[in-house]
Amino acid sequence: MKKIFKYSTVAVICLVFASSCRKDYNEINTDPSTYNPKDFNPNFVLTSTQLGYSGSVDLGYDTWRANLIYCSTMMQGLSSVINYWAGDKYNLNPGYTAAYWGFSANTITSGDGAYPEQVRLVVDLLANTKGKPQYKNLYQISRIMRALIFQRITDLYGDVPYSQAGLGFLEKNYTPVYDKQKDIYMDMLKEVTEAVAALDPAGDKPTSDVFYSGDPEKWKRFGNTLILRMAMRLSKVDPATAQTYVTQVIGKTMLNNDDNAFIMGDLSGGRTTMNRNSQVLAGDGGQEQFYIKWSKTFIDYLKSNNDPRLGAIATTNLFVSKESKDQNPAADANPAVQKGMPNGKDQSTTAGLGITLDPSFTTFTAYSSPSPALIKKNGPTFVLTYAESELLLADAAQRFGIGGSAADHYRKGLVAGITYLKQYDGAAAITETVASAYADANPYNAAIGLQQINTQYWVLNNTKLDFYESWANWRRTGFPVLTPVVYPGNATNGTIPRRFPYPVTEAASNTVNYNAAVSAIPGGDLLTSRVWWDKP
Repeated sequence: MKKIFKYSTVAVICLVFASSCRKDYNEINTDPSTYNPKDFNPNFVLTSTQLGYSGSVDLGYDTWRANLIYCSTMMQGLSSVINYWAGDKYNLNPGYTAAYWGFSANTITSGDGAYPEQVRLVVDLLANTKGKPQYKNLYQISRIMRALIFQRITDLYGDVPYSQAGLGFLEKNYTPVYDKQKDIYMDMLKEVTEAVAALDPAGDKPTSDVFYSGDPEKWKRFGNTLILRMAMRLSKVDPATAQTYVTQVIGKTMLNNDDNAFIMGDLSGGRTTMNRNSQVLAGDGGQEQFYIKWSKTFIDYLKSNNDPRLGAIATTNLFVSKESKDQNPAADANPAVQKGMPNGKDQSTTAGLGITLDPSFTTFTAYSSPSPALIKKNGPTFVLTYAESELLLADAAQRFGIGGSAADHYRKGLVAGITYLKQYDGAAAITETVASAYADANPYNAAIGLQQINTQYWVLNNTKLDFYESWANWRRTGFPVLTPVVYPGNATNGTIPRRFPYPVTEAASNTVNYNAAVSAIPGGDLLTSRVWWDKP
């Protein structure tokens, strides 16, 4: 079990950066039994940074709204008939699309969202480890973490505060510029490349690393896999740069599922490190979980292909009633009875919209829910996996003719994307034999190679409950081919959204830079506008 450290990050940071108003003030007035600038250990900030990225400490808000309410339903991984699940119907809820960003790009206090929970911490961590030999590897890991954090932020919003973000405390910069996404990607690729090269197997092993317990070799493979993912985002907009960085990491990415990066939930500390996807899907949303189901698109795909994952990831009759948070012991994981719920429906009695009028409807409990194995509150939150790495290498091989055989990488990615499920729980385990037989029965076909690869990438990330990544890769590749829903009054003219608009609070708190960023977006600050790398 990965060890989770609990502490007050804000208090620690305040102590670290406390300034004296007369000579020896800090030394005289600091309780020697508490943390102070002399004995502060920045390792602990890494833990909070990783937990923040996983959503473990956000009380569910940005995970709930960004990953589940929007990304999961837009990508037809999940479906919901609840009206405020705006992504299912392509409606705009500015508070929900702003949730992942957070209150401010340069807040100096804690709060929900990526900038206060992740950026603030990783920037402080970098400042406290740079140039210190005892923290050589911690510094390089922090550089990799910063890129991991910002890739998701910029993929969701486009041009965002990057170079000046998180410096509100350190440099009193409360109005950061919005960097161009192209510049952000170029810098992230450079930073992670340098960090991977500088990781030292003989150096420090951060004790508070909840991904890999400070193992620099695993971090090298993680960093190279992140480079691969970032490079492949550029496959359409800048193929030359994409090929350069993919070539750089060939043979150096994750080796197998043992390299998968994930954080285990830990309920011993209450809500602090709970798996937030599970918190919502297992019933902490009140009656909401009763109306959240696997999408018909997703379940139909698994059923039509006799995918062995179906019986591991889905069950009918999970909850007895909408009032109950207790799971039903009579829940049925039989693949034959699984049924996905259509997207774009509601609880009205309007023809074409009301779910109870849909031909597929019998009862809500007859629709498939994520299985109990996937939604344990103390279960894993997956960050980056070997299966993703192999599928991205397959895409690069098919698209650019580099890095070996697309068929070989595809097969490895497909098998790993099935067998990794045991890391959720033994109840979800599928044997290598079964996975290999499925791969043999569904071989790679170069004629439709990119569609195969990226549809499997969608399936994988749906099972990981990482719908952020499902959405990003769908925008890059166009696969799987999804049929948009048509819901009255939607904000996109019936097209699947391409980005999140900026938080409206930025207009007041960072006016000049916000206005400049908005004016640079072709088509305006809308759900339908495209980020830099998202090319038709």
